[in-house]
Amino acid sequence: MTMSDVNVLIVFYSRNGNTAQLAEAIAEGAREEGAHVILRRARDIVAEEIIASVPGWKENRERMEARYAAPTPEDAANADAIIFGTPTRFGNISAELKAYVDSLGGLWARGALNGKAGSVFVSTSSTHGGNESTLLSMYHFLAHLGMVIVPTGYTDPALFAAGTPYGASSVSGAGGDQAPTPEDLSVARHQGRLVTRVARALKQGMRANG
Repeated sequence: MTMSDVNVLIVFYSRNGNTAQLAEAIAEGAREEGAHVILRRARDIVAEEIIASVPGWKENRERMEARYAAPTPEDAANADAIIFGTPTRFGNISAELKAYVDSLGGLWARGALNGKAGSVFVSTSSTHGGNESTLLSMYHFLAHLGMVIVPTGYTDPALFAAGTPYGASSVSGAGGDQAPTPEDLSVARHQGRLVTRVARALKQGMRANG
């Protein structure tokens, strides 16, 4: 198996760009391990008048939609690892990312995601704004989809300065204009490397066992 034989899908929702920055850092780490990486942004599902009523939302959406295609079930089916990212919504996953997860029912019914590596990351607006509860809430659907959950744990010194043992995280501030810190991005890059290594080992194991 060559290094580029591992396909990593990073699918996330981001409104102001903070979660997207974590996604890009995770992608960087995965590529360092030789993965082929696809980044996808879940689409907004609220009414246009709501988007128009929030300063910057429409402009950010247009910018990110120009950069990231919408995720499809086929993206997940073709991946060896899927890393999901979201901003918190009252300590839980955003509706936008959840809508994508709910579209994977056909893959779940066929067991098509069984044995793939799965991991999660998050951005919150405040330090104790539900980052860990949101990360853990995503573990639920990873388990239902049959994925092998890959936590960050304390597998790198960066985890003692930022992030969580469940996945990378950042705090965006009340206005959403506080970018991830260098420490946050270091954890995210490590997460990308770690998930790629685990996905490669899983894929090699499955091939060896026929």
